[in-house]
Amino acid sequence: MDRVVKLKKIIDKMKLKNLTPEVDIANISVGVPDINRPALQLTGFFEHFDSERVQIIGHVEETYLGGLPVEKREEMYDKLFSYQIPAIVFTRNQEPEKRILEKAEAAGIPVLQTEMPTSEFTAEIIRWLNVQLAPRISIHGVLVDVYGVGVLIMGESGIGKSEAALELIKRGHRLVSDDVVEIRKVSDETLVGTAPEITRHFIELRGIGIVDVKTLYGVQSVRETQNIDLVITLEDWDKDKDYDRLGLEEQHTEFLGNKVVCHNLPIRPGRNLSIIVETAAVNHRQKKMGYNAAEALYKRVQENLSKNS
Repeated sequence: MDRVVKLKKIIDKMKLKNLTPEVDIANISVGVPDINRPALQLTGFFEHFDSERVQIIGHVEETYLGGLPVEKREEMYDKLFSYQIPAIVFTRNQEPEKRILEKAEAAGIPVLQTEMPTSEFTAEIIRWLNVQLAPRISIHGVLVDVYGVGVLIMGESGIGKSEAALELIKRGHRLVSDDVVEIRKVSDETLVGTAPEITRHFIELRGIGIVDVKTLYGVQSVRETQNIDLVITLEDWDKDKDYDRLGLEEQHTEFLGNKVVCHNLPIRPGRNLSIIVETAAVNHRQKKMGYNAAEALYKRVQENLSKNS
């Protein structure tokens, strides 16, 4: 089933004013993460009209409508409202004429208003709809913001993911989600993680129970969403397994077709997980900025060997 967003949710999020309260918006949904400015349609060209999108009337469209003869305006309104468009939004607090409101109510199409400039509102609603309508999955793990790097901690149940997250929170980092992480693919490069509404800001600690992170540590200890930049998989230490000790080649894991850098972190007594996760996050940022410590060391060793030979 295709994902949709209720128009009521859009109105609340974008702080829109409903100019047609008589229209029932309960069953109106938007399933396209884009908008349309019906400039061509207002001239009479309705071929390839994206009627499933939210329609935006900016200053240009409103000025054009104001210059049309009354009969021509009526004709354009009738044609526009013959399509089942989800809503029309007037930007810059523009007041639509009474006739368009009457025709919209008759057609069951809501007319909304925002004080935001057209370009600003367009960018904001497209960005938000892209996130809301993005393909998504739910996985078992913990997502934390460490120095601005979204770190997804994975591993078997009971291995210590929540405990590591709690220690990171005490060190000043922020929790996004514990136990279940909802991952959305907002582009071919970007994955965004968030928490299910019911478990948001809570952590489960075995032996203690449920902890409300936001209440205990303050609003600065949590955030709603975070890009997923790095995956750390916790696993029991296996003395017979060869673990990567240099990091010359990055390993990746895949979610929704997007690849994310992944590290397998063996767990044994005495290892401070929070400091290791912090270091991994900073090291990841450093690589993104163009410096790779493993490559620098390898180059130094090669130069030293060449000098000695």
